[in-house]
Amino acid sequence: MTESVDCIVVGSGVVGLAIARRLAMAGREVIVLESAAEIGTGTSSRNSEVIHAGLYYSKGSQKALCCVAGKQALYEYCKSHGIGHERTGKLIVATCEDEIPALNVTKEKATANGVTDLSWMEKDQLEKLEPNLNAVRALHSPSTGIIDSHALMLAYQGDMEKYGGMIAFLSPAVSGSAEKTGIKIETAGSDPMTLKCRILVNSAGLGAQKFAQSIKNLPRESIPPLYYAKGDYFTLTGQSPFSHLIYPVPVPGGLGTHS
Repeated sequence: MTESVDCIVVGSGVVGLAIARRLAMAGREVIVLESAAEIGTGTSSRNSEVIHAGLYYSKGSQKALCCVAGKQALYEYCKSHGIGHERTGKLIVATCEDEIPALNVTKEKATANGVTDLSWMEKDQLEKLEPNLNAVRALHSPSTGIIDSHALMLAYQGDMEKYGGMIAFLSPAVSGSAEKTGIKIETAGSDPMTLKCRILVNSAGLGAQKFAQSIKNLPRESIPPLYYAKGDYFTLTGQSPFSHLIYPVPVPGGLGTHS
């Protein structure tokens, strides 16, 4: 038997939960399909929990628009829902004179994106602010901060469920077909089921492309390529030497080693 639902969201990471929350609050019937036994165990459990200011993205890009607007909305949401966060501020530092032009490029990108609170800090100011920092100049981003990402996801889940949405855990979406009357989804797990929906949101993280490729009648050219990027996290024993987030100037392919 095929059950029908208005909206299906595949994946209960931070993006999937945020989308499911908004759909439920708009009065939609929502089911989130999650392959794991808990929310946020995939990509959403592997991030630096930084609230970014929108400094690095290309002008007019979706990343720039969403980051700059979303930053303030996220701070407000944290306050209203009691989510752990701190507006620590960030320093993007030049450790030698040769790196200062790269800081200028970052400043120009940020300004083009509508980030208006950046300021320059010279060597003597940095020595007073962060005595353990070795830098000749820096950009100070006061609106950069940190957040308890799991608490954020729990809040999204709570809002979604308050408005009638639900999560089906241990229910991986494995295939589907796009039909004229809707989208049919097959799930696996101990209680496999067939669901039909009007709206499907594929938020399956690193599994999103594989799931999309399993959907019949979905144009293959609409599936973006998957690019892997590896990040390493290290734990510092003892007290942090810095009170701000410390970033180097951007390097090709990433943001470099930062604290």
